[in-house]
Parts: sequence; C-alpha cells; structure tokens
Amino acid sequence: MRRRAMGRLGWRVGEVGYGMWGIGGGPGGFTGWDYDIAPDALDLAVDMGCTFFDTAWAYGRGKSENLLGELRERRPDAGIRLATKVPPLNREWPPRPQDTLEDVFPLDHILDYTRRSLDNLGVDRIDLLQLHVWEDRWAADPAWQKAVTLLKEQDLIDGFGISVNRWEPTNCFAALDTGLVDAIQVIYNIFDQAPEDELFPRAIEEDISIIARVPFDEGSLTGNLSADTVFPPEDWRAVYFGPENLPPTIERVDALRGLVPAGHTLPELALRFALHHPAVSVVIPGMRRPEHVRSNLRVSGSTPLPAELLEALRAHRWDRQPTHWSM
Repeated sequence: MRRRAMGRLGWRVGEVGYGMWGIGGGPGGFTGWDYDIAPDALDLAVDMGCTFFDTAWAYGRGKSENLLGELRERRPDAGIRLATKVPPLNREWPPRPQDTLEDVFPLDHILDYTRRSLDNLGVDRIDLLQLHVWEDRWAADPAWQKAVTLLKEQDLIDGFGISVNRWEPTNCFAALDTGLVDAIQVIYNIFDQAPEDELFPRAIEEDISIIARVPFDEGSLTGNLSADTVFPPEDWRAVYFGPENLPPTIERVDALRGLVPAGHTLPELALRFALHHPAVSVVIPGMRRPEHVRSNLRVSGSTPLPAELLEALRAHRWDRQPTHWSM
C-alpha cells in the first residue's frame, strides 16, 4: 500500500482508506450489511496495508465505531488511524437554511458526542474528529471553536476536520480561515470534479488534508446499476437514485465504459482518478465484504493515469446543485 501525508497532521496513511458507513448498517444507511463477516473485511484491510478508517456515530448509531474499536483492539500494532464524526443535533443532513450552529452543533453536544465516540472506539484520544455537516455561516460562532480548542487542550483529539456537504466544496473556506481545521472531507470522483477548482489548491497551499469520499458516486461508478435498479425503501439510495437522478446517471456511466483500459474495471478507473490529484491524502471507498476490500485496496500503487485518459475523463465532469434528493 502506497502511503501519503495527512497534511500538517504529520501522519502518513495508506492512500486507500476504509469508509465505514455501509459496514455499520442500521437505520438511515445502506442495506446489505453483515456483522458476521464485517470483522473479516476489516482484518483483511489491515493485512493489505490500510491504516485510515473513517466512521461516524451516525453509522449504525455507534455500531460502526464499535466495529472499529474492536479492530484496533485486535490489531494494536497496525498503526491504525481512527477518524469519526459528531452527528448534527437536529439530525438534518445537510443543514437547512434556517439552522443555526446552536441547532446543529452546540458546544455541549460536540463535547458529549466526542465522549460517546471515545467510549465506542475504546480509546483515550481520537486521531481525527470531524463535524458531520457544515455551513460556513457558522464559522465566526465561538462555540465550535471553543469545543475544538478544549478537546485539543485536553488531548482528547489530535486533529479536527469538517465533512462538507454534497456539491458544496467551497462551503468551508471561512472555517479554514480560523486555522482550526486540519482536514476537509469532500465528495470527489469522475463526475464530481469541482473540488479541484478552488479547494484543492488552497489545501495544498495551507497543508490541509483532503479525504476524498464517495469515489464511486454512491455506487454508480461500480458499473453495477441499471435503469431497472430499485433499492429497498430503508436504503437511502432509494432516494438518491430516484427518478430524477437514476436515468441521467446510467446514461453518463454508459458513456464512460469505453474509456476503461483493457484488463481493468470501471471501479479501478474510478479509484485511480480519485487518487491522481496530489491534494488527496486518502480516498475512502465504502466496503462491506472481503471481496470489496481486495478489489479496492489492490488499486494502490497503480501506475498514474495517462495524460490522454485523464483529459478524456475531464469531459465527464458533472456539475450539479444540491436538491431535495441529494442529501
């Protein structure tokens, strides 16, 4: 596994990390989880050199954090870095226009859920604590700044980050101005290339770590969806890949298939794209089963994308605006 620097945090991590939403299961997430095989998938990831694991309290209401804590206990010498997220108090993803910081991340709420995550993970300090949603209009509010300062002073967290909302990669610049943000987690894939415009140059200049999430566009860039795909109603993708989004997505995925190099797969191409940019510290595909782990982690160390292929992929950029189904 090739390693990359996590910006000014000073760590080096395996460039393909582990996104732990799907494996956590529970309400409001992905269907298809299996708690019996989850430990095997996580252990295999460690065996293959994965060291960065991204979870959140909201993933299974603490279950994903429990699974990660158990992994760390089994593999204490594997150099695992633990990243988790504080859920919004009002459970709104993303925040609504009228939501204030007090509605979403009051000081006591941040401190309380940090303690819950510490307990779930079974650790004394979290490597990277993130806020699960963000609005830059909150940046000047002293409450979140005080929380971050207190948690670092008490040595309960090492780094602090923000997970920015879908299709809003610059909705964090005022927060970055405070100097308190060590990492930004952002959607970045063949379709969602907008972070390259402004966020990535600033991250490089200020040594901010970039965690690239959703490299497969919630599954479309695996190439496994079709116009007839239907998700169970309890799976959030039933909304995301509804009638407004599924047909144009399938059309765009089909247009990409001819660019997949011989002997490779569309998921491999998607991961190689997410890894090509020097601003990216780690990409975190979701993985629920050992076969997912094998196929994703073996992409690390691939040769760089040829310039002509990268240029061809640029034409598949798809700039979208947040809407009611995009969550």
